[in-house]
Amino acid sequence: MAGDVNSTSSALDARCDDAALAELAERTGQALSARHQMLVTAESCTGGWIAKVITDIPGSSAWFDCGMAAYSYEAKQALLGVRPETLMEHGAVSEETAIEMVSGALIHSGASVAVAVTGIAGPGGGTPDKPVGMVWIAWKRRGGYPHAEVFRFPGDRDEVRRRTVVAALSGLLRLI
Repeated sequence: MAGDVNSTSSALDARCDDAALAELAERTGQALSARHQMLVTAESCTGGWIAKVITDIPGSSAWFDCGMAAYSYEAKQALLGVRPETLMEHGAVSEETAIEMVSGALIHSGASVAVAVTGIAGPGGGTPDKPVGMVWIAWKRRGGYPHAEVFRFPGDRDEVRRRTVVAALSGLLRLI
C-alpha cells in the first residue's frame, strides 16, 4: 500500500510557514467537524507538531481526540502497540512501523480517523537506505485499511518537520 519511494507530493512544494500550517489545520478541522469525525495523531519525527497546529484552532476539542508523541521504540510499543519484531526487522522509519502506529492510535483512542508519522528529520541519523528527510506517513479510518506513503523532503530539520505536517494534514483532507 506504499506510495512511490520518490514521492513528489504537493507537500514538497507547498508553503510551510506558520500561516500555511494554521490554514491547513483549520481546513482539516472544518472537514472533520462537517463529517462528525474525531482525529488522533501518532507522531515520532514531528514530536507532536501536528497535534500542536490542530489544537491551536479554537474549538478543536470538537474534532480532535488526542495526540501521542512516541519517539522511542519503547514508547511506540507501549502507547501504540508497535510490535518489537516490526521495529527490529524494519526499524522505526518504515512502512510497517507507520502502519502499526496508525492502527494502534485508533485502537488506543476514541477517534475515527488517524494519522501517523515516522521519519528522519536530521541533521544526523540518516543512512544510505534511510536518508535524512525520509518520512513515512500513514492514514487510516476506523474499520478501514491503512494507507502509507514515503516522502523524501529536502531541507533542514525544521523544513523536514514542517513539510511532514503539511503532507500529513493534506493526506487527512484526501481521506476525509
